[in-house]
Amino acid sequence: MKLKSLENNFSNHPLINTKTIESIAKSANEVNQPVYLIGGYVRDIFLNRKSQDLDFVTIGSAKELATTIAKKLNIKEVAHFKNFGTAMIKYGGQELQFVAARKESYRHDSRNPVVENGSLEDDQNRRDFTINALAISLNKESYGQLSDPFNGLKDLKDEILKTPLNPDVTFCDDPLRMLRAIRFAAQLNFTIDERTFQSISKNNQRIEIVSKERVTEELQKIIGSINPSYGFKLLDKSGLLNLIFPEFSLLKGVEVINGMAHKDNFYHTLNVLDNLLPYSENNIWLRWGALLHDIAKPATKRFNVKTGWTFHGHEDKGARMVPKIFKKLKLPLDHKMKYVQKLVQLHLRPIALTKKEITDSAIRRLLFDAGEDLEDLMILCRADITSKNKEKVKRYLSRFDIVEEKLKDLEERDKIRNWQPPITGKQIMEIFNLKPSKEVGILKDAVREAILDGDIENDYQSAINFIIKKGKEIGLNTST
Repeated sequence: MKLKSLENNFSNHPLINTKTIESIAKSANEVNQPVYLIGGYVRDIFLNRKSQDLDFVTIGSAKELATTIAKKLNIKEVAHFKNFGTAMIKYGGQELQFVAARKESYRHDSRNPVVENGSLEDDQNRRDFTINALAISLNKESYGQLSDPFNGLKDLKDEILKTPLNPDVTFCDDPLRMLRAIRFAAQLNFTIDERTFQSISKNNQRIEIVSKERVTEELQKIIGSINPSYGFKLLDKSGLLNLIFPEFSLLKGVEVINGMAHKDNFYHTLNVLDNLLPYSENNIWLRWGALLHDIAKPATKRFNVKTGWTFHGHEDKGARMVPKIFKKLKLPLDHKMKYVQKLVQLHLRPIALTKKEITDSAIRRLLFDAGEDLEDLMILCRADITSKNKEKVKRYLSRFDIVEEKLKDLEERDKIRNWQPPITGKQIMEIFNLKPSKEVGILKDAVREAILDGDIENDYQSAINFIIKKGKEIGLNTST
């Protein structure tokens, strides 16, 4: 990797927010308090990556320095986190985090450290990885100089992740760092140093003391990275996957009976995830749809001596599993969860349409059920074609082209997408002088099904005529 060099010209570096950093340096120098830019922002300068927030370590009180700087920059609010000895201000659309240089020690049953004041070297020692221990001086006598006690620049160049100190100590002290290692590997396409990775595998059970919210935060970053499948393979190899997401771990493996085997659904799912990456950069929930689309295959797997392996109903069971998984992982139980659930529920429907003559009724139902998420569903279905047979893939994709053309044509004619039946429950009650009842639901369902099947036109008068006729069939008379 070719690293971006500071070239002894820190102030004019294109990726550095010079105005903000020089303001911090000037304020710190005026009160004679040493301060250093440290961590991810420094790392990303050398990787030529944009980094939004800035972390500063100071020798002295972080609160006092942040307060002084806030006054000079005319910032009224300073957030102070007493338990962590940190302070934060917002300036120029960025968060500026200040922490006092410190030593840390840990109890075995907690990842919350006992903190003592320390030097810059002490603070660098406690960092998670060598590439995050890089620090740049903002002090007058050494402005722009890099402190790199663990050869982090070399590790950046070699694309290696390793801990500054003994990895067993690093991960035992704060087990979340094991997930951070895998997250950085997936985000940067880096390799985890062998000794470091062995330590993750050795200490994986320590992840159980970390809150589910923090675990899921890192998992989300892995899923949203440039190479999430790589991250999941590392999670699996380290033994962490089975501890934090056992439902996904169960997808792994191939069973063979009478010489017939099914595909490894773990690797198939990761292939699907890879296939849709270009279309999901800003939609992590579409990636969740890919991850969970076959989640119920282990529970629905059956072997038939004539037909081989089947997974009948895995889409229905998978959809029912989605809320449970989201709840367990502390993911939002809102429209995002329902969106993922819909993708899991419907992911076989477009594929089924490619295998037989497509009826208008089937197309209408898919338009109605998918609604505004139809495009994302079709992206998932195309990504789900993971055969190594190029001709087979080409054949399936061409069939999807036909399905999509029919979807577009029928939607233009029938306007079914995001559609509501042209007659409401209230109108049905008025027609038959009914109170809310089972009969009202029966009639609402009947008119919807009639329109979707193409038996009646999608308009108010056709719906009224149908409802009156259907009402008579079940013994109801109109109120007029």
